[in-house]
Amino acid sequence: MPELPEVETVRRGLEPALVGARLVDIDQRRPDLRFPFPENFSARLQGRRVEALGRRAKYLLADLDDSNVLVMHLGMSGSFRIEDPAREPNGAAAPGFPVKDSAHDHVSFALSTGTKITYNDPRRFGFMLLIPRHDLADHALFRKVGVEPLGNELDGARLAALLAGKTTSLKAALLDQTLVAGLGNIYVCEALHRAGLSPRRAAGSLARKDGGPTQRADRLAGAIREVLLEAIAAGGSSLRDHRQADGALGYFQHSFRVYDREDFPCPRPGCGGTVERIAQNGRASFFCNTCQR
Repeated sequence: MPELPEVETVRRGLEPALVGARLVDIDQRRPDLRFPFPENFSARLQGRRVEALGRRAKYLLADLDDSNVLVMHLGMSGSFRIEDPAREPNGAAAPGFPVKDSAHDHVSFALSTGTKITYNDPRRFGFMLLIPRHDLADHALFRKVGVEPLGNELDGARLAALLAGKTTSLKAALLDQTLVAGLGNIYVCEALHRAGLSPRRAAGSLARKDGGPTQRADRLAGAIREVLLEAIAAGGSSLRDHRQADGALGYFQHSFRVYDREDFPCPRPGCGGTVERIAQNGRASFFCNTCQR
């Protein structure tokens, strides 16, 4: 499933095409994806102007000029394709999208600029909702979502406060979306390696007895931000289905230090250890038992 860097990469790709444009025609080709589309979905979007395109955790949020928000989730295999007749005058799809994908085109948005944006989802695990902006924070999808790791809120002190008293593993705590938003298995493994922390360490050990941050908490907060920003700059990680909005594949997977690198030498200079794989809460954790403590 796409994690925060993949969703943010898609947001940045869609923003120049969507923001400021009106939705002049909506081609909805099925009644549902993971959930049914909202009632009168196409009619409610017709003629609306997109004022802004944001992200909360792994959700894309398109603010509309009627004070509603179009909430979009990519699920496991969702992607958006941008077709710009100014760039593709013959009607060709954006580079990188095979023709067979069109069988899974479920919603298309024709914009006032002449551009068309199509949502494609072979597994149909994504979804779209319309939520009034003033209700968004209290909606069931968002009211328990944790702190954004790329904002100014997440530092060592905030991380320590979130983890204080927790006996669960550090890996499990970081995957808890009510604590930190948008982190998934890949980037937690990578951040923990950069911070030199074992995924098996007790989460609460990153806070002092008075609740303040240890040096480990400061290192981890910095590592989380670092790895996410590097992944976004690389267009995310394309392991299975992720594509950027222009059809290009992300390439951060070529920079993985430990994820999916079982039995490879640890890349930390002077370590000499080997990357191991263990199961934690039904997920694979990749780490070096020599330098991650």
